[in-house]
Amino acid sequence: MSIFNRNSKRTIVKIDEFIDNIDLGILVFREGIKSYIKGDMEAFSTHLGKVDQLEAIADRLQREIENEMITYSILPQHREDVVKLIEELDEIMDGIKSSMYEFDIEIPQIPSSLGEIMINLNESSANAAEELLPAVRAYFRAPHTVREKLLKVYYFESETDKIAYRIKRKIFHEMHEIDLARKAHLRYIIHHLEKISDLAQTGADLLSAMAVKLII
Repeated sequence: MSIFNRNSKRTIVKIDEFIDNIDLGILVFREGIKSYIKGDMEAFSTHLGKVDQLEAIADRLQREIENEMITYSILPQHREDVVKLIEELDEIMDGIKSSMYEFDIEIPQIPSSLGEIMINLNESSANAAEELLPAVRAYFRAPHTVREKLLKVYYFESETDKIAYRIKRKIFHEMHEIDLARKAHLRYIIHHLEKISDLAQTGADLLSAMAVKLII
């Protein structure tokens, strides 16, 4: 079942453009945080500038898509769900920008012994968000495939939680050379990296419910 009517071509194009933009944002997040952890502040600064541009584009496209839907390009019974879905995707972009700016503002000192596992945490969180996007595209084209595509989102969200737990346990149980204030700061920064996968899970939960409505 399609949620579009015959006059939906412009809306479909804009939704695809919006998803592409979120995909680029996830890539910038992945590479930007990796650059920071590796100490390449010039590359991090470049990625920070890119995320600003992408977040502005996402906000513009979100408004345009919502305006397009008012012109009845999407069947009325599905408009509210699609608006919520677009909002959840925009939340991921906002979370990416927020997380990167926390690094820029607070300049956390990542111990070298945590470098590799912090990169793994960042990768896993980004993967959860990245895997949401094929499922979003499927919702508009083949909704019966959505639920199977979401399995990877839940997998990477769970992996992110596990990696974050291991890092925090290591910080508080093993790294006695670090004072409590720095440990608390690292925990806060870890939370910002985890948040992207949590936002992806929220989007996946919504998308799963939306897909059920189309196929029952």
